[in-house]
Amino acid sequence: VQLQASGGGVVQTGGSLRLSCAASISTFSRFDMGWHRQAPGKQRELVAEITSGGRTNYADFVKGRFTISRDNANSTVYLQMNSLKFEDTAVYYCNAERGFNFWGQGTQVTVSS
Repeated sequence: VQLQASGGGVVQTGGSLRLSCAASISTFSRFDMGWHRQAPGKQRELVAEITSGGRTNYADFVKGRFTISRDNANSTVYLQMNSLKFEDTAVYYCNAERGFNFWGQGTQVTVSS
């Protein structure tokens, strides 16, 4: 399993970014997918997740601002991030879980104040 995250960058406070995670999984639709983030000096934390059935769950600090979605036909999971805040600055990782948990390499998101 390989996960390739992309879409990170530098954006001003209040701006938007869309992260993508392309998965090399033939049975992608059966995996629960998620986005986590890790800021310098902090532990990795859950941002959002979407089950194989399409049910979503969000961390309280992104509710109403971020949206997770998936495209099973293209084995890709997305994270639309709106109204970005300085504290959203972190490396964002996607993961795929089905019994085992697989991680991608991360993409840097920097929000300038």
